[in-house]
Amino acid sequence: MTSVPQWTCPAGTLRGWVDEGPGRSPVWRATGIRYARANRYEPPRPEPAAVGTVEATGWSPACPQRPVRALEGVSPGRFLGPLEISEHCQYLSVTTPAGAGPDERLPVMVWIHGGGYVIGAGDQPYYDAGALVSEQRVVTVNITYRLGMFGFLGRDGVPANLGLLDIIEALRWVRRNITAFGGDPENVTVWGESAGADAAAHLMIAEGTEGLFSRVIMQSAPIGLMRGRAAMTAALGERASRLPADAPVEDLLRMEADLAWFALRLGLGGAMPFGPEYGEHPLPGADRREAAWIDAARRVDVLVGSNLREAALFAPVVGPVARLHRIPVLGPPIHEGLVRWLTDVIFTRGAEHFIRRHAAARGHGYHYLVHAEAEDNPLSSAHAAELPLLFGNRKVWGTRLLHGFDPAETEAWGRRMRADWAGFARTGRIETGTVDGLMTVRAGDDV
Repeated sequence: MTSVPQWTCPAGTLRGWVDEGPGRSPVWRATGIRYARANRYEPPRPEPAAVGTVEATGWSPACPQRPVRALEGVSPGRFLGPLEISEHCQYLSVTTPAGAGPDERLPVMVWIHGGGYVIGAGDQPYYDAGALVSEQRVVTVNITYRLGMFGFLGRDGVPANLGLLDIIEALRWVRRNITAFGGDPENVTVWGESAGADAAAHLMIAEGTEGLFSRVIMQSAPIGLMRGRAAMTAALGERASRLPADAPVEDLLRMEADLAWFALRLGLGGAMPFGPEYGEHPLPGADRREAAWIDAARRVDVLVGSNLREAALFAPVVGPVARLHRIPVLGPPIHEGLVRWLTDVIFTRGAEHFIRRHAAARGHGYHYLVHAEAEDNPLSSAHAAELPLLFGNRKVWGTRLLHGFDPAETEAWGRRMRADWAGFARTGRIETGTVDGLMTVRAGDDV
């Protein structure tokens, strides 16, 4: 298929491109579409309709960010692939089955990338949804939003939750425009991993989001880090206020690094110092959040879960934990016990509490646990271990997270997981039970 796709929608006329990826059917893409604008520290304003034809053929820029040791110390340039860096990063990209038209009404899956609210971007090569779209005939939207000092730390003169407001504005763009791409604006699923999953959870209780989506998939949300953060956030905001509002980007990133080190002294929540702030627009106060999630339960179906050994991804960069492996005999089991305990505290308990509360409020949902283990892979079922299966591009992901597993088996796992996730987006249903040794799925009432 060689014709150039073009769409006319309320946003304007967009000319995209055909992606004929290896091993799958072609997909159509409209990439690097601006959904909003904002000056530094301002709420986003929706992008007006374009005049003339917009060439939607470039990737969305990433918010400025710094290297993170947990990702093997790679530089942002390598980690982000070909993406440019800009604090004006309110862009999104749409991927749709080739030939899909406005009469199809396909399920829409809006991806929110993770990265602790400080790194990542919607159009990173890691998050190429081509396999999901071509196999499952869904429409995907990858969004990029402000991070860290630019989007998730309120302070004197700087509103909180700007990154969350960006995401909401992107969802409004989807609501207005996705029909032209073959998507159904009445069947939108927000899905994300790590901080992206945490953002998805908070969208459920954010002001102004009713009607923008009906389902949520939360993968490995660090729910255990999101309680009791008010004092830490206030301390970080006070330190950050020392920088002038017009400080150079490099100075903001240096301050962000300083705050990250400072936050580690302030308790477990300091492992993720930036994030949504309760009691600041558009979120309710901390004392009302449980009631807000209960109220949202009947409006939103949820699929929420985690991996068996989430903390294994971060253990190598925590000196005392990493050194445990070198202690004869007792070191490895103590290390593994600590990995399981941290996983439970930060990820597992929160996911289970979320689905239990949801089910008790008569909401429909499921809980999953990824538990596949390979004997010679210290990262089996670690944080992000499911992402190579869902996005399915080994050239990008490599084999580190899937080392020790049979390639044919992991390919089958990926196809099954993509089918399950797309099936949930399509119908709100997913098959329960153990999936080929990969994961176990339970209905919310059974957790």
